[in-house]
Amino acid sequence: MSTPAPFRSASDGTASDGTAAVTLTLDPAFTVGPVRRRTFGSFVEHLGRCVYTGIHDPEHESADENGFRGDVVELTRELGVSTVRYPGGNFVSGYRWEDGIGPKDQRPTRLDLAWHSSDPNLVGVDEFMQWARKTGVEPMMAVNLGTRGIQEALDLLEYCNVPGGTHFSDLRRANGHEEPYRVKMWCLGNEMDGPWQIGHKTAEEYARLATETARAMRMVDPSIELVVCGSSSSAMETFGAWEATVLEESYEHVDYISAHAYYFEEDDDLGSFLASSVDMDHFIESVTAAADYVRAAGKHTKRINISFDEWNVWYQKRAESVPPTGDDWPVAPVLLEDRYNVADAVVVGNLLISLLRNTDRVHAASLAQLVNVIAPIMTEPGGRSWRQTTFHPFAQASQHAVGDVLQVGIDAPTYETARFGEVPVADAVATRDPETGAVSLFTVNRSTTETTTVTVDLRALRREADGQGVDVVEALTLANPDHTWSATADDETSVLPQDNSTATVDDGVLTVELPPVSWTMVRLA
Repeated sequence: MSTPAPFRSASDGTASDGTAAVTLTLDPAFTVGPVRRRTFGSFVEHLGRCVYTGIHDPEHESADENGFRGDVVELTRELGVSTVRYPGGNFVSGYRWEDGIGPKDQRPTRLDLAWHSSDPNLVGVDEFMQWARKTGVEPMMAVNLGTRGIQEALDLLEYCNVPGGTHFSDLRRANGHEEPYRVKMWCLGNEMDGPWQIGHKTAEEYARLATETARAMRMVDPSIELVVCGSSSSAMETFGAWEATVLEESYEHVDYISAHAYYFEEDDDLGSFLASSVDMDHFIESVTAAADYVRAAGKHTKRINISFDEWNVWYQKRAESVPPTGDDWPVAPVLLEDRYNVADAVVVGNLLISLLRNTDRVHAASLAQLVNVIAPIMTEPGGRSWRQTTFHPFAQASQHAVGDVLQVGIDAPTYETARFGEVPVADAVATRDPETGAVSLFTVNRSTTETTTVTVDLRALRREADGQGVDVVEALTLANPDHTWSATADDETSVLPQDNSTATVDDGVLTVELPPVSWTMVRLA
């Protein structure tokens, strides 16, 4: 494991006890934008064990009459998920949605070319909508623009959103679902720039298809919100040019452009990995620049924002990310079941900081995925479920990020990384509820060796509260001397967010110590 270079700072960069010193500046008068509940979305794809033995396991003791695991429903609620994108992902580019409706004993089993698996179609549109309703999440649907096109997208929209009196709306009612689902958010395909995608297209081909599909879908339901595919990665050769080409065609017919990004520790370079949010910030800045260029060049008045509908830590080079081959087409194989450690959780928390910090342009996001597949929730088929380390930062931010995102000035020592050059040793974002004045501060320490002391001047908050004091309500830190510790079904509680007793307010200044490789939430009232 490599160790970051020594800290450097414009000032001396150390506190009186020799720890790294970080100063944060925040003022309720300076906001980025509102906290958007859709930032805390997730993703369910017919991939590996996400659906079968993940959310759906009829043999499980907690399963309801539809086969959905009650323990996963409760964990999803605890996680604080707001939206769920479905049914993919790469899977959607070969999906025939009609296979997943009607009597289950008449549904065909199909090959899933994306993940070299078989899908029995026991869970489809109606089942997913039932699960979403039970779990309390907003469904976000994707349409197949890989092997299919405009008509199939219209048929699915009619099935979901038209009250009745037409072929597909009446088919939904005949299948036992009288009321329309009224799905608001729709993704126009998935990662169509990727050569791995079934039905991969050039930017010009996809732009034309997506635009005509969007135009037709709005004729059925003008109230829907549409997400057009951006680049599947900022590393794509066509990144930037793809966004511009697609938006030049589709700008007036869509609301969002998608962004996807995954991060993992490479070559034992923990220092660079912990700074992954630097890349996410740059990615967001680049996509918004492309969108705003098209806005200016096309003389459009509305603004296209980002749906960051795939993001996470994903170790793509590990064996569990390799699909089956040959004549082996299993149902729900073990795929992409990364076991996350403390460092992974710190990175996930820092990526959430980035998403919140960019709330003016990131209007929705989806942690990919929810259960078993690169997920915060794990299950055993028919058995136990447990929370991975990444569960905790997401759950805390979803519950306590309320109101407005504040601009946070950061004065911090830096360290040298192989991938991103010099980066601050700490990162942070804060939110404030304008009704109650409650502030939540989310911060990470990227150092692998040093404790970081953070100080925050709260005098602006006191002025806003007519001179009343500001108190620490709660301070929780997720850290461990062994940053490689991972939760298991046998032990998910040895390493949990713990009270951080160093968080104190003295004469209007908050001080809190952050141990190495840590995520911390401080709530103020």
